[in-house]
Amino acid sequence: MLFVVPAVLAVGFLAIPLVGLLQQAPWRHLAGELAEPQVRVALRLSLECSLGAVGISVLIGVPLAFMLARVDFPGRNLVRALTTLPMVLPPVVGGVALLLAFGRRGLAGQWLDRAFGITLPFTTAGAILAEAFVAMPFLIITTEAGLRAMDRRFEDAAATLGAGRWTTFRRVTLPLIAPSLGAGAALCWARALGEFGATITFAGNLPGTTQTMPLAVYLALENNLQAAIALSLVLLVVSLAVLIALRDRWFPTA
Repeated sequence: MLFVVPAVLAVGFLAIPLVGLLQQAPWRHLAGELAEPQVRVALRLSLECSLGAVGISVLIGVPLAFMLARVDFPGRNLVRALTTLPMVLPPVVGGVALLLAFGRRGLAGQWLDRAFGITLPFTTAGAILAEAFVAMPFLIITTEAGLRAMDRRFEDAAATLGAGRWTTFRRVTLPLIAPSLGAGAALCWARALGEFGATITFAGNLPGTTQTMPLAVYLALENNLQAAIALSLVLLVVSLAVLIALRDRWFPTA
């Protein structure tokens, strides 16, 4: 009983802001608000950037998760710490770091500009890069956990039957870690969809180019509260759907 009152206060503290959002939502005009041209552009851009961030995360994050789970190399703990750092790093700091790394005068950005004429800041590609930077750790740690938890005897059996490493990975390992990989991709996508700080710092807030839904919410708060609430509801529904879908993976039942 000593925990009842603090627990109720905690639930209320977390629930009241959401109830306030739902109470103030323009339900009668919700479809009209979401149909506004600037809102539709922000929705489309958010989907493009978040899916692009997931693609980058899968392409380079899964191999890194495999290395962290299976290969005992020097500095592995340091690499794991660096991998998870964006999860606790303030997003604005991440945006500043991206500018110093991939800006036109940045560590890698100046080389990209000179060699290929590629400029990332304040572009859609820059928004994708910023979202991938903050969202990729969710995919990596979830996939690594799946690799560590899987029964490796299936891989050993495939090897004894003559399967090569790539065939074993493609036909045995990937299907076994598919639930973890799917969960990590879903979390990665939801985090990328809601990214704000690193995106506005590195890519700016340019309508039609880098203005994703969170940035549109921030801008709409100044002159169109109903549009801001409508976009917030979309993000809330997406986040809630992801958590419900992954409930059994993140909150195991007895």
